[in-house]
Amino acid sequence: MTESRWVQQQVGRPVVKAFNSIYARSLAQRGQPAGTAGRIALSVAGDDGAAKAVVLCLINELGFDGVDAGGLDESWRQQPGTPAYCTDLDAEGVRRALSKASRERADKWRGTASSPGTFAAPA
Repeated sequence: MTESRWVQQQVGRPVVKAFNSIYARSLAQRGQPAGTAGRIALSVAGDDGAAKAVVLCLINELGFDGVDAGGLDESWRQQPGTPAYCTDLDAEGVRRALSKASRERADKWRGTASSPGTFAAPA
C-alpha cells in the first residue's frame, strides 16, 4: 500500500498527493506564467477528481503546470528516489519520468525495523 493510501485510510478523507516533489526554493522562486516554455510541472495523484481539480488549479495559480499522475495507488511514482522527484522538469519531462519510475526502492529510501522513530514517536 502506498503511503498516501495509508494516510487516506487513517484520516478518512480524500488525499491528493502534490508538492512533495519540488524543493521549497523552486516553489518560492521558479513559478512562471502559463504557456512559458520550460515551465516546471508538478505531479498530482489522487482518487477524488474534484479534490484533484482544486489542487491542479492551485498549482497553475502558483506558476506551475500540473500533471495528472493517476490515483493514489500510482503515487509511488513521485516518491523520493524516482525520476520525477525534485527534478524541476516541464510537463512532458514529468510524464516521461513518471513512466520510468520503478517500484524498487533504493536502500536509503526504504524503512526498516531499525529506522529512527515511529508513527507514535517520530524521530
